This record gives sequence, structure tokens and C-alpha cells, in this order.
Amino acid sequence: MSTDPVAVGGPGLPQVRRLVTEIPGPASRALQERKTAAVPTGIGTTLPVYVTAAGGGVLVDVDGNSLIDLGSGIAVVTVGNSAPRVVEAVASQAAAFTHTCFMITPYAGYVEVAEALNRVTPGDHDKRTVLFNSGAEAVENAVKIARAHTGKDAVAVFDHAYHGRTNLTMAMTAKNMPYKDGFGPFASEVYRAPMSYPFRDAGTDGPAAARRAIDVIEKQVGAHNLAAVVIEPIQGEGGFIVPAPGFLPALVEWCTANDVVFVADEVQTGFARTGAMFAMEHEGVVPDLIATAKGIAGGLPLSAVTGRAEIMNAAHVGGLGGTYGGNPVACAAALAVLETIDAEGLVDRARAIGKTLIERLTTLQQDDPRIGDVRGRGAMVAVELVRPGTTDPDPDLARAVAAGAAAQGVVVLTCGTYGNVLRLLPPLSMPDELLAEACDVLAGVFNDLP
Repeated sequence: MSTDPVAVGGPGLPQVRRLVTEIPGPASRALQERKTAAVPTGIGTTLPVYVTAAGGGVLVDVDGNSLIDLGSGIAVVTVGNSAPRVVEAVASQAAAFTHTCFMITPYAGYVEVAEALNRVTPGDHDKRTVLFNSGAEAVENAVKIARAHTGKDAVAVFDHAYHGRTNLTMAMTAKNMPYKDGFGPFASEVYRAPMSYPFRDAGTDGPAAARRAIDVIEKQVGAHNLAAVVIEPIQGEGGFIVPAPGFLPALVEWCTANDVVFVADEVQTGFARTGAMFAMEHEGVVPDLIATAKGIAGGLPLSAVTGRAEIMNAAHVGGLGGTYGGNPVACAAALAVLETIDAEGLVDRARAIGKTLIERLTTLQQDDPRIGDVRGRGAMVAVELVRPGTTDPDPDLARAVAAGAAAQGVVVLTCGTYGNVLRLLPPLSMPDELLAEACDVLAGVFNDLP
């Protein structure tokens, strides 16, 4: 087969794993040399294969290799790369106009996205939505809104949390390297509480873990000073940590009783990823505010804060916004993403993918003591790696598995506070046979590593 770069992506790409060179190949290595000469070293690259087309469940690089994608651009292309409805909507909107700034001369697309998010996010109360560009922007603005509503300053976050790379969201993020090291001083009035981490707090149920967190908040901050509790319903970069049942509802109950805004950071978990439209739905939790991004627009920059009207309306006129927030092309993409999720039954598809992954990985775990935990919901699944017979993290093994999979044409991401977690985020457009092949490759890599 020709190794000429593939010019067109989308679901029409052959859904095959194909290696025609080593990974990375010579053309990718040449581009990596150019990257080194043109881009600062602070921009790292997990796998330096340079993509020229993507769709379904594959990435095609400049050397003609076709790799199975278990990353989805970190949970962004949930509906698949270059999904047809998204491509059509983007092309149509770009041909009409690409920007006016909603704060200057508005347009219907922004309003339509806001209406859609008000409708599909948890709860049937009166809501409002404001649009931004990135997940960090959404989280930061959720805090602004909560402070305006409550008249209080403090924010409580959790161990292992990741919320972004702005100054405030770095303060809210738990992991120092690579996100915070050397970049302080950080925003003040951010306090950290213990997270429910079932693999590492065996015997502590959800309500007990919540009580532990609330005790810390009450002693270190005081509810009368606290504007918001901000939490990922499944922690992302922290290790795909699914809190014990009852943890989230207990936090919401305490927040409601104490005039504290409960903010769900669903940047990574939102839009069908976990087998529900939003991860909070798994426990019937209705947040006051919900921050979304990543999967919202099929790869275009867009984020949102959606929440109770009385809270969202607390900010003064002109207090929220941004030049590019709710860009019309990104809004068109978001509407197409929502249509695709509904038309293609992608919430159910996420559950089916999760069932396959959990079954395959649990079977692998039974014969491999290095796999300490297999967890997740829907198409958001993690494998936590440890030294056999212990719960001691093994980040070296995680790196080795990811590198071994990459060498065989499967893209796997790592994460976790300790760097010892493999995270699997396949696009929901991935066909079953490709998913099964990816699992086979991972099993082979584990078997080959000492």
C-alpha cells in the first residue's frame, strides 16, 4: 500500500491498524525536528507521530501508518474525528461568517447552543448558559459566578483534581509536575479536601468519605466563607478515580444546606463519554453549575458554564464574556455533536464500549498482579498499575505499556497523580473489531513485559 499521506479523514477511512514504518516513522521524525526548532520545550508530545487524517477509530500519520486511537484527543472527539454532521455544519457556518463577537453583534448559534445545554444538562430547573473557549476558562468563570452569587471568596477542591492551566485553575489542580511547578504564586482562597478513592481507601464508603472531606472543609475554611465546592464526578488527570457511591450526593446535600454552590467539572466526562450524557447522572446528582468543554464541539474550541438561573444571573452586565467565547463555527459544531449523539445512540454505545473494555481488562487482571485496579464508566476506563503484592504505584510500568502499545500502533494515554494509570478514551465511533484488536495488543504488551 502507498505510504503517501492520506489527505481526507472522517469515518470513511479504512478501519484497520497498519504499520508501514517503525513508530514514529521518518516523516514524523523530520517534523519532530522542525517542532523542536520552532516550538518551546514546554510543549511536550506524548507520541510524536504527525497526523494527516483521522476518523472512526484510527489516526493516519504522515508515514502512512494507521494507528488505533484510544485517546480521542483527550476525550474531545467523542463522536469521532471529522464526524459528517460536524463537518457539514462547520463548512456551512464558515462560508457564512466566522466571527463577529457575540458581545458586539450576536447570532443565533450561540443562543441555540445555550438553549440546548439548558435542556440536556441535569435538572429541570430554570437555567442559563454562557460560552467560552476552554475547560479552564469554564471552571474559572464558574468560580467567578459562584463568588458573585454568594458574596463569599473561598473555593474547595479535592486531592488528585485537575481543573486547568490558568493561574486560578492551577491553584485548584492538585498535581505539581508538570502543571504547577515553577509557575506560582497562585490564586489565594483555594482549599483542598480528601477525595473518595476506593482503591486506596478500602473500607471507607461514600458517605464516610464525604464526611471526612466536609470535616476538613468546615475546620480549615468554614461554610460561611465558602463560595463553591468544585469537583470532577470522575477525576480525569488524577487517575480516572470514580468516587464511592454516595460521596457526591452527600457533598451536594451539605452544599445545599450551607449556601455553597456545587460546581461539577464535567470537562472530560461530559457528552455521552461515561455512558450517560453527564457523569453526575450516574448518582442522580443535580449540580448548581456545570462546566463543560472537550467533547462539546467535536474538536473545535468551545466550553460552557450552565446552571441555575438565579446563580448565573448574579454577575453584572459585562462581567462575563471574551472575544472568542461562543465562536459561531464552534457553536455550529456543538449543535451537530448533540445531533450526532442523539441520532447515533452514542450514550448506549459508550456503555457497550465500557462493558467490552472492563471485561477484557478484568480478565487480564486476574492473571497479572501488576494490575491493581480496573475502573471507569462507559468509554472512560482506567487501569492502575502497581508493584505486585502491594498498592505501591508503578509509573515505570505505565510508561512501558504505553510505549509498547504505541510501537504496535495503539495510542494509549497515561495519567494519575502518581503517573501509574493507563487511561482509555476511545471515540464512540470505533467499530467493535478495532476495539477488540486494541485489547489484544494491550494484552500482548503486558505479556511481553517482565
